[in-house]
Amino acid sequence: MSQPVTPVRVVQLSDFHLFADPASTMLGLNTQHSLETVLRLVRAEQPDMRAILATGDLSQDGSEASYTRLKQALRAFDVPIYWLEGNHDETHPMRAMLADEAGRVSPCVGAVDGWRVIMLDSTIPGQVPGELFERDLAFLEQALIESRDHHVMICLHHHPVPMGSRWLDEQQVANSDAFFRIIDQHPQVRAVLWGHVHQEYESRRKNVRLLAVPSTCVQFKPHSADFALDECNPGYRWLDLYPDGRIESGVSRVQGMHFTVDLTVNGY
Repeated sequence: MSQPVTPVRVVQLSDFHLFADPASTMLGLNTQHSLETVLRLVRAEQPDMRAILATGDLSQDGSEASYTRLKQALRAFDVPIYWLEGNHDETHPMRAMLADEAGRVSPCVGAVDGWRVIMLDSTIPGQVPGELFERDLAFLEQALIESRDHHVMICLHHHPVPMGSRWLDEQQVANSDAFFRIIDQHPQVRAVLWGHVHQEYESRRKNVRLLAVPSTCVQFKPHSADFALDECNPGYRWLDLYPDGRIESGVSRVQGMHFTVDLTVNGY
């Protein structure tokens, strides 16, 4: 009798927007408090996870204190953490605080059992929209060549496909066509994950799963022409990676608690 196949559990957390002062708020929400509630949920639901993917906007003010606090909070899970830079992050303090995370800060390739996770930096210095420069695409192509014998997930901060929200889609990865041309040449790619959009999303392009994750703080209203906040609670995404390349995934949100956000704000 064959033994059941056990997947590897990975957790994606994104868009923390922390401040130096843990009492600070963004859009009326205390981002430190919301993060703590999400992490309590992760601890309760994911005792066997094998890695964390932190997919950008770690800080809102780019402060050393905010990065230090987040690193300490995630390291408490005692699993490898792979880090992406987001458009709100400040490169120097972020990388200074993660200097001891060598090999796990984008661009990088992580190993999670038989899978490979490619972390790409989609940020443009000093700007909000996303782009993958020639060096990023070259890194992706080389990483895929070296991972030809493994199933692969690719993570970036910005969305490479339209979300159906006019204001957000102005920030989409500018050269996503070049990104997908490379992916199309490598059938071992099973999924592309991103943050930035502060909402749950799932679709498929050819045989590749396309997945976005809620923020650990405020949520953006889907399919809105202009900036708008949603009243959904913060959360995270879990992924089960199977040896045969299958992926099962879902989103879990904090329940039984109301988070106050200022729905009248028109930007952040």
